[in-house]
Amino acid sequence: MSSSNGRLRVGLALGGGVARGLAHIGVLSVLEEAGVPIDCIAGTSMGAIIGASYCAGLGIDDLHDIAARTGWWQVSRPLLSAGGFVTFMRLEQWLIDTIGEFDVGDLAIPFAAVASDLVSGERVVLDKGRLCTAIRASCSVPGFVPPVELDGRKLVDGGITDNIPADVARLLGADYVIGVDIFMPALRRYLGPLGQGLAAVETLVRHAGQGSNECDALIVPHMEGRSYFKFSDYQRLITLGEEATRQQLPAILAALGRADVPAGRPKPPQPVAWPEFAPVITAN
Repeated sequence: MSSSNGRLRVGLALGGGVARGLAHIGVLSVLEEAGVPIDCIAGTSMGAIIGASYCAGLGIDDLHDIAARTGWWQVSRPLLSAGGFVTFMRLEQWLIDTIGEFDVGDLAIPFAAVASDLVSGERVVLDKGRLCTAIRASCSVPGFVPPVELDGRKLVDGGITDNIPADVARLLGADYVIGVDIFMPALRRYLGPLGQGLAAVETLVRHAGQGSNECDALIVPHMEGRSYFKFSDYQRLITLGEEATRQQLPAILAALGRADVPAGRPKPPQPVAWPEFAPVITAN
């Protein structure tokens, strides 16, 4: 489906990666500066936070400011329970204070967050209902953060099932999908067997859903060995996103110069059916 003026509709698939996700701000900055239209965004975990913020109307300068003044204490609190070690209840209020209270379907730019059903193992596409709830579900890493319990489902981080949701961007109407992969693994030899295990987990998450194979362009900032938890490195992370996007920009602009839809793309699978969000969140 092309837009009315004949150009390709551009969608972003923003991957998860906790603090590394601040690189998405750099990606958005360069694309916007180059005049690349962004018609929809699908995001997982931190990609959902940055993507939703942009779709709600926040500008690049706003996102830079938010990155500079936001850390773990603003969005989480320690929690001692069977469900996890950290609660993201504060994340919802932070989102309301930062973005506003929205329904997913009411954003200025079409958006969807991706979560995972912890019981069934299915991917769940959150393209309607309360925005802050959808984002919180997409960010809730199982074992660390309690699931978001809605309508009998236990929803957790979307990175388990689809870390770069390219086909979700197509479901939102994109003809040309730009994916952003910030989960590049690194073998931390100084950690011995633990380092090998961490690299294996990074690789598994990176390839969850095989979304990178569905992208027309893939932006991969050099994140090897970068911390997932140091929000204080925001400026360097944003810069890495900018640098990686500039490398891919000539190919992206050349592709968007065509008026035809890329050929040979398989029809994306339909998302798991998802009812309206319940107004009450039962997870702690």
